[in-house]
Amino acid sequence: MQTKRLEFSFELKSIEEDGTFTGYGSVFGVKDSYDDIVEPGAFVESLNVRKPALLWQHRSGEPIGVYTEIKEDNIGLYMVGKLALKTQRGAEAYELMKMGAVSGLSIGFQTREDSYDKVTGIRTLKKVDLWEVSLVTFPANDSARVQRVKTFEEMKSINEIEDCLRDAGFSRTEAKAIISRLQFLGRRDAVEEEIKERVLKNLQILQS
Repeated sequence: MQTKRLEFSFELKSIEEDGTFTGYGSVFGVKDSYDDIVEPGAFVESLNVRKPALLWQHRSGEPIGVYTEIKEDNIGLYMVGKLALKTQRGAEAYELMKMGAVSGLSIGFQTREDSYDKVTGIRTLKKVDLWEVSLVTFPANDSARVQRVKTFEEMKSINEIEDCLRDAGFSRTEAKAIISRLQFLGRRDAVEEEIKERVLKNLQILQS
């Protein structure tokens, strides 16, 4: 079975002196440029078996570090990586990430279970084997560019939460999908404060 790649832009919460960085390898419920949507839970079984490799530009002969944490959260596939700074490529990646010259993540995987909608042409990925997540120069979805994350006190409505997500670089469709997912996971009669707390918790990951 051929390995497929999905690419997402990500914004560093920080790039530490020891080479540690955070980002999202995938965002749930958002259609990508290949008309694929990743469903929550798609990575769980694979992550119980192995951690994906941290590669440079999908080159299997160029590992540049390791992922110290990788898990699914309410937004998608959250990742904490650590670059191997004593290697040439790892040190280069660190400098490029600090400059903002490299800001993409791309996952390499094999599909285990999916469904296809003939009307919309959209494929939903339900289970995948995740093999690697690469730092890449040109992501297919160049959207996540966080400039500022509002404080809890500043956001007074769901509309402001959506605006905050838009300010963070998400498209309107992506923002609505994230809010919808959070509402689905919570009670239907949940107060807006609960939703705001969930959004803020996940937005902090993206804050630069």
